[in-house]
Amino acid sequence: MKTMLTMASASTLALLIGASAVSAQGTLVGTEALDDRIDDISDDAQEDLEEARDDARFGPEQFQPGWSGNVAMTYAGSSGNTETQDLALAGRLRYGAGQWTHTVGFGVEYGEDDGDETKKEFFTVYDANYSLTDRFYVFGLARAQFDEYAAFETDAFLGFGPGYRIINTPQTAWRVQAGPGIRYVEDQLGNDDTEAAMIASSRLYHAFNETVYLTNDTDILASDANTLVTNDLGLNFAMTDQLSTRVSYRTDYNDEAVEGTDKTDNRLGVSLVMGF
Repeated sequence: MKTMLTMASASTLALLIGASAVSAQGTLVGTEALDDRIDDISDDAQEDLEEARDDARFGPEQFQPGWSGNVAMTYAGSSGNTETQDLALAGRLRYGAGQWTHTVGFGVEYGEDDGDETKKEFFTVYDANYSLTDRFYVFGLARAQFDEYAAFETDAFLGFGPGYRIINTPQTAWRVQAGPGIRYVEDQLGNDDTEAAMIASSRLYHAFNETVYLTNDTDILASDANTLVTNDLGLNFAMTDQLSTRVSYRTDYNDEAVEGTDKTDNRLGVSLVMGF
């Protein structure tokens, strides 16, 4: 198990891309398919502080009408006995209109160790969410990930399904969703496969007071290729209307991890997030 502490500095940029309505990221596909992965890069608070407390979150619309989004970038470098560079950029853009919510997201990671490339990854996701009632909704999801150093160099998913808001109050919100899909994978040797897959997700939010709230996001993606599970627990502190701090603990599980590596990874993150 590997644990690391990262500090993320965020800047407001205009985005054309964001992440999934139910937030799942990276090697995992969920309603926020790559959102968990984007949060993994930027340690972004799951929702902008303003949106997290907006009444629209608890009604038919998950987010306010109109445009919103955020972006975060991290960089770390070292010199001396070892020379390393790690760069990550992630962002999301949301648009709410009536009963529809559209979310687009992206993430980029690059790393070097003593001049040798150690990480090169890009991923993006588009999610559409349509509310049928205050509690029932349906979603459609498309995502793609390209990673030169993972077991699967290309991993893409297209799926849809129903969702239900179990608890739906301004203080506490809990929703679950699941559905079938199609998954395409290609390994480092160029061998590819298209197969049926299943995605299941859970999203929990609880506000302790006006400035502190907790989120816990869980996603499971299963197909013949492997089963991926991710859980992201976060405690968020609002400092201003646009500025927040997030402390998170993320666990990733892959039952078909690359030989010689652990099936489970843990990451502790601390971030500074700016929303707009």
